[in-house]
Amino acid sequence: MSVAVVILNWNGRDMLAKYLPSVVEFSSLPGVEIVVADNGSTDDSLDYLSEKFPMVRQIILPENYGFAEGYNRALRQIDADYFVLLNSDVEVTANWLSPLYNYLEAHEDVVACQPKIRSVVNPEYFEHAGAAGGFLDKYAYPFCRGRIFSEVEKDEGQYNTVKEVFWATGACLFIRAKDYFDAGGLDGTFFAHMEEIDLCWRLRSRGKQIVCHPESVVYHYGGGTLNVDSPRKTFLNFRNNLLMIYKNQSEKTLFKILFVRFFLDLLAAMMFLVKMDWENFKSVLKAIVEFYCIKAKYKAKREENLSLQIEQNVVERWNGSIVWAFYAKKVKKFSDLIK
Repeated sequence: MSVAVVILNWNGRDMLAKYLPSVVEFSSLPGVEIVVADNGSTDDSLDYLSEKFPMVRQIILPENYGFAEGYNRALRQIDADYFVLLNSDVEVTANWLSPLYNYLEAHEDVVACQPKIRSVVNPEYFEHAGAAGGFLDKYAYPFCRGRIFSEVEKDEGQYNTVKEVFWATGACLFIRAKDYFDAGGLDGTFFAHMEEIDLCWRLRSRGKQIVCHPESVVYHYGGGTLNVDSPRKTFLNFRNNLLMIYKNQSEKTLFKILFVRFFLDLLAAMMFLVKMDWENFKSVLKAIVEFYCIKAKYKAKREENLSLQIEQNVVERWNGSIVWAFYAKKVKKFSDLIK
């Protein structure tokens, strides 16, 4: 069996210098290839790689296709049984690959998994993008074991069990190559953000399993390309979340969920306005408008997804409102949410 650890790079020379050494040190195993796919960088990333890491394969893309399409184009050029989509700002640890690889080898029904994601900045705490595995609420808001909205838990071993999840983070996604391509890969039109949740939704609704395996631990810096407060990031998150709902939600509940989300997203925009954050306020409104302008273009994708669904009511989909639980009931921890 073969594994390709693939890092998508865009003007990330400093990130490569800081985090790639751990990947090389702890991933140089038989059958494992390390690949950096460059997304049209204009800095000296490629020169740096050639000089410092000649053993790392380079795939050079002619322009910046974004996270989603950049990975699609790079992975088509790699022959491997498993892919690891790894962010350039992730520091891996000893034995990080083996638990993920061994689990998928032993469980044919599991097509993707993620490690436990801790923060580089606060190593005792989970990291926002993935934590210990992702879930969705009834209105398609994502949350994690170890992170609900901005509230991140300290890792005290409370999620040290292998757990089936709704989605695995794109910061470190271990996935079977065949299933990646069979499901259509990441949606390149998303550009970035929510694309891995969209892919995992397709996989889960088609009867595939996704897990978090906490014996594997990595550390993620986060926000290496777009800062958490970036209006561009806000726009992509809100727009792509709505597109994801339209593409995957069953006909029976689609209108109700989009109706509720319209008002919840307006509320989110007003919260930015109260804080005098004009740019993010406008980004939310722009995301809503653009979704309704372009959603007709996704009708064929929606019909295909619905025709291939085996499970419309995925068990990892929480049948409650995480917004209500977090803001009204003051639930800050995943463990308290389940109680």
